[in-house]
Amino acid sequence: MTEHHFPSRRGLLAAAAVLAGTSALPLPALAADGPRKGGDVVFLIDSLGPTWIPNNSAISSFQGHIWGHVTDKLAYVDADGKVSPWLATRWEQNADATEFTLHLKEGVTFSDGTPLDAAAVVANLDIWHAGRIKEGINPIGLFPKTYDRAEAVDLRTVKVHFKAPTLGFIPTLGYHGSILISPKTLAKPASQQADLARTAGSGPYLVAAWKEGDFVKLVKRKDYKWGPEAVGHTGPAYLDSITYKVVTEPSLRVAAVQSGQADIAYNASPQELKPLKEAGFTVATPRYLGFVNGWAINTRLPPYNDVKVRQALQAGIDRQEIIDTVYTPDWKLATSFIQSNVPGATDHSALLSYDPAKAERLLDEAGWTRGRGGIRTKDGKPLTLTLYSNPYLATSKAVDELVAQQLGKLGWKVDIRAYDVVTFGQKVAFGGPAVPAYEVTRSFIDAGTVASILTSANNGENWFALGDSDPTLNDLRDRIAGAKSHEVRAPLLDELQRYVLEQGYYIPRTQIVQRIYVQSPGLKGETYNGIAYASYYTAIKGE
Repeated sequence: MTEHHFPSRRGLLAAAAVLAGTSALPLPALAADGPRKGGDVVFLIDSLGPTWIPNNSAISSFQGHIWGHVTDKLAYVDADGKVSPWLATRWEQNADATEFTLHLKEGVTFSDGTPLDAAAVVANLDIWHAGRIKEGINPIGLFPKTYDRAEAVDLRTVKVHFKAPTLGFIPTLGYHGSILISPKTLAKPASQQADLARTAGSGPYLVAAWKEGDFVKLVKRKDYKWGPEAVGHTGPAYLDSITYKVVTEPSLRVAAVQSGQADIAYNASPQELKPLKEAGFTVATPRYLGFVNGWAINTRLPPYNDVKVRQALQAGIDRQEIIDTVYTPDWKLATSFIQSNVPGATDHSALLSYDPAKAERLLDEAGWTRGRGGIRTKDGKPLTLTLYSNPYLATSKAVDELVAQQLGKLGWKVDIRAYDVVTFGQKVAFGGPAVPAYEVTRSFIDAGTVASILTSANNGENWFALGDSDPTLNDLRDRIAGAKSHEVRAPLLDELQRYVLEQGYYIPRTQIVQRIYVQSPGLKGETYNGIAYASYYTAIKGE
């Protein structure tokens, strides 16, 4: 039985000191009779990430919170993957899914006064696709690589052309990287785009003040009137301001919400959630649309170039024990390498069942024999696995430690290394030649985009270091990419999921809840989109 400890009075005082003392920004006072009336909230977060260049930072686990309030999107995607109009009020596509026509909402403006018209949308589509790499502005990772061009047909009509069928285009317009930025901002050099105060979006909030690595204060835009109808409100936000404040210690973030010094604590420990719920706090663990938490395996590195070793790894992980030990029932077992709430995900649970006897047999067949201390060896070399705990997922190291115990019983020698966000990005490059297992916590909107990034074709990300060496994977990739309808694509996606899991290319651990929210009971009405970001556009702070 797990013991739960709430912070002591000393811990609460420490939290207050952290909030009051590390920034010149004043925080709202707490009324004696409960949650303070008014429209100001404080959101405590563990980091604000490394850069505010929109193209580079929009996919950050941390910065996406701010971008979701200061920018808008062409389409809205909810937690079940349903796509609905936003700034694109409607759209059409041709029979081959190679041309799409977007019709834009009238009267929308960026905060710098620039109209959000067809020319502005074309400028955004172009930079999402190509970036300006020489200047350090990257393309958006999951934007369709089949993009050819976009043209402004008139002020409020955009025609988008693709080189091949691209069924995922419309859903991708709701991806949290697909944020609309004023063309005046996009024209600036990267160094100026990195200054958040210079960035003009069309969202319901404006940046009032910010300090690198410390806080961002947003204030509502009073003339805003183009919110997504799917959330039940289109006018100005109800809250006057949202302040995102960095507090690195998780217990202090939670203590500050408990004491009324803040309204939301991000990334609390899963083991704290049950007692917090019982104490009346709002706890949210939304799943995002994307990949489950797991490892993309580097097949170039021995022994993971051997399918039997990869299959032994797949069978040797007790996923239920991970949920029972590190997490809570809010977490779900992985059923594929794609989250089960993604349209197109299918259930392959049988391929992920814990079977240590099967793992032992596969390792024996692969020539790995037990040696001193139970570690398996082959040709004088131990069976090793180095894990790099993902700093974007607070529970990553705890899961790594548990999996290391599980694999240790089968004869693996597991080494765990932990870095901060910046160092992790430098040392653990995706698919890096020395990284045997890259931990994935990656979102996407449309499952059809997945196949295109798994190999190196068409500038794909080559997750498993296979290049074009696996003809089965290549064939599935090409047929999925060429599908002109969801009916044709669905069985191919099912086959892709089965094949990737059977080959041990991807080793799921659990369905991911990357964003954990603990919220004051006085704050209500927030929404969670398909990428599990909390939006306070519709939130109301009351008694």
